[in-house]
Amino acid sequence: MTEKEAAMNRREFLFRSAAFSIGSLLGLHSFSRAFASGISVSEPGIALIIDDIGFSSTRLDMFLEIETAITFAVLPRLPMSISLAEKIHSLGYEIMLHQPMEPADASVDPGPGAVFVGDDEDRIAMIMEENISEFPFAAGINNHMGSRFTACQREMKDVILTLKDKGLFFVDSLTTNHSTGYQTAKDLNVAAARRNIFLDSVLDMSAILGQLDKLKNRAIKTGSAIGIGHPFPETAEAIKLFKKSLSGSNIKLVKMSSLIPS
Repeated sequence: MTEKEAAMNRREFLFRSAAFSIGSLLGLHSFSRAFASGISVSEPGIALIIDDIGFSSTRLDMFLEIETAITFAVLPRLPMSISLAEKIHSLGYEIMLHQPMEPADASVDPGPGAVFVGDDEDRIAMIMEENISEFPFAAGINNHMGSRFTACQREMKDVILTLKDKGLFFVDSLTTNHSTGYQTAKDLNVAAARRNIFLDSVLDMSAILGQLDKLKNRAIKTGSAIGIGHPFPETAEAIKLFKKSLSGSNIKLVKMSSLIPS
């Protein structure tokens, strides 16, 4: 997903969130902590990350109601970021910081708490520390946007060193083929992985199901696969159907940390 597409999707998300039925269930679910955490799973495993959490409780609940192992990447410094992260954590799901980073397109705003090319080591460390402090139970981070920032090795090194100090893993969202994030993390001996497929660059349920099928085929072939989606109703419905299709198979939906090499 390009950053212009991401920005368009965010605008669509905000518009549709306002129009979305308030009849969606907002209460806590009976989904147990052990099940949500994906304890003791076997290969092949698929990790689904839902980005851009922090805007809407209703949109979050659509994914919680699926009752499967999903890792939620929460944007920092939004009015609902901390409360939604606490809700997710209380239900036993895994959380990541969805760290905003500078995009290639200067007209696209990565949002509050972003890091930018040219920021010095101290500024990057300060911003990262503040963002991470909002989610003390986060297991790792992935980048939000960042096609310009992740291509800059010095700045990415400063980010990764902050994660190393905190014992957090890094998932490279690969918003650009020029990203240095994954390799920088590996060079610094920080646990890391890379996104394989964006689920909802085309916001159509049949298209999303097609992406999930590609993810499944990759998991069968290689043993694991990582998909990133966004809090859209189409994505939630597609994941719900995908979960049903895996019933009786040996393919598991797992938390992201289960696929991070130790």
